[in-house]
Amino acid sequence: MTKKTLSASSLGYGQADKRILILQLVGAHGSISQAARVAGVSYKAAWQALHTLTNLAGEALVDSSVGGAGGGGARLTPAGERLLHAATRLAQARQAVLSQLGAADDAIAAPRTSMRNHLRARVLELVGAGPREPMVRVRLALDGGAELAALITRESAELLGLAPGLALLALTKATAVRVVPAASGAPRPGVLPGRVLRVFRGTHGDEVTLTLTGGQQLVGFAERPNRLRAGSAALAQVDDRVVVLALPG
Repeated sequence: MTKKTLSASSLGYGQADKRILILQLVGAHGSISQAARVAGVSYKAAWQALHTLTNLAGEALVDSSVGGAGGGGARLTPAGERLLHAATRLAQARQAVLSQLGAADDAIAAPRTSMRNHLRARVLELVGAGPREPMVRVRLALDGGAELAALITRESAELLGLAPGLALLALTKATAVRVVPAASGAPRPGVLPGRVLRVFRGTHGDEVTLTLTGGQQLVGFAERPNRLRAGSAALAQVDDRVVVLALPG
């Protein structure tokens, strides 16, 4: 039987959250439930981590049994063992490179994605994070005082280790951001004030780049017709259901 070559994508979450850690703990303890307890996440979150890694790897990483006279158990498959070995080597090599980069490391370590907008943010509060609540609303602070929010599952919040004060990246597709001329009124979460840096005119909508009050840039789209020009005051409207959270490397 030909041994399958591990894809780099199967390691994509190793630096971002607890997924690789949970796989390591399953191997060490022979139990998914024990791995969840040691990692400080729910059993459901541990299963979500393993399912995601399995999807990325394209083959089974864990063999598990449920119940029975001797109780249930879990062990890593050869693919799981190879993935952990590769993750360790990748982490060591990655850290050796990033340690030499200084201030540039956050830019190099940013996740690779089609999403245009990567905003530095800090967690302010987790709302609805009770053990029986499946959704969590994460309030985020951006430089300059603007607020954003993300609606995610409780398991994702656990795997990312979200807590007030944590620095992370808020990602959005440019096509999910609506840009409108600035209006009077107090700012509110999900509405980011800024000034138009550039406008690319389109047939059905215009692509607009804003410089936000904290200096970060955001790309969105404005409906036509509009009077937006370089230097115009504008607002970017970002729904909490389209914001993805990521931890930099």
